[in-house]
Amino acid sequence: MKTVNIQEAKTHLSRLLEQAAAGNNVVIAKAGKPIAVLSAWKPEAQDRTGGGWEGQIWMSEDFDAPSPEIESLFYETESPEETLRAAEEAS
Repeated sequence: MKTVNIQEAKTHLSRLLEQAAAGNNVVIAKAGKPIAVLSAWKPEAQDRTGGGWEGQIWMSEDFDAPSPEIESLFYETESPEETLRAAEEAS
């Protein structure tokens, strides 16, 4: 990282901008104390738009149907029937 005083920055601004664009940060100092950093501009990321996968994926009609096997783990039951009964009681 290069450090320059304000007068040098005024005199050689174009050269310093080229250095910054190349990825080298330049510190601008006043009386030997850093007051600013000249660095390359990084454009903001573009907004993302939805629908990029439209028509390429599908979801089963029963994707959110209860799974007795998984629910038995939550309700600590022995069989899927007990799980369904426990789930109905909890609702």
